[in-house]
Amino acid sequence: MQVRRLAPMRGWEWIVQGFALFRRSPLNWIALCLALVGFALAASLIPPIGELVFYLLSPVLLAGLMVGCRALERGGRLELTCLFEGFRRQTSALVTIGGVYLVGQVLIYGVVILLGGASLEEFMRNVQESTPSSVPQMSGSMMLALAVAAALSVPLLMAVWFAPLLVIFDGLLPFASMRESFNACLANLLPLVVYGSILMVLGFVALLPFALGLIVLVPTVFASIYASYKDIFGSDFGV
Repeated sequence: MQVRRLAPMRGWEWIVQGFALFRRSPLNWIALCLALVGFALAASLIPPIGELVFYLLSPVLLAGLMVGCRALERGGRLELTCLFEGFRRQTSALVTIGGVYLVGQVLIYGVVILLGGASLEEFMRNVQESTPSSVPQMSGSMMLALAVAAALSVPLLMAVWFAPLLVIFDGLLPFASMRESFNACLANLLPLVVYGSILMVLGFVALLPFALGLIVLVPTVFASIYASYKDIFGSDFGV
């Protein structure tokens, strides 16, 4: 796979291009995102099996959204049925990516519990019982546990970030797609940091008032993932 090393401000361009894709079919984008929220809520009603299944199927659903992005880019329509495109092809590969991510998260959670489980439970209990003016402080073991969790979570996220797109568009096998995704993220850390930082600011703004801005931001984020994939892996983005 050809991977481009891009300038830091390309991270902002991905968001701009994602918003341009959202503007092409805003109502369908909102409907698709509401459907995703519905799936997540339905899964949460069947703990813990439902949540595990949603984790496994997340790459499948994301791949469907990316197929919808490609249709929009090429002048087509964003069909609501695109959400299920990942169930029609490359399903096992996409589920494998979800499985790797799920196992990775479980292992990270185990490390966190091992390093600071008792302290974390006590901290959360104290937070619930405290007033806003007397929030308890984190212990050293808790800070270590959270730092280790962050250090392990970032490489895992890098490995799965582009993996569904590389499977659905380029036909890569699951572990090859995760390797290429990790390498692409590593080669473009600065634009990804800019991208993530801007999204954090936009996310804060979108929550005011009543989180109405998420109606626009969430579809834009999904579309921006497609924009970044096209940019990093050497294809021109025709928006």
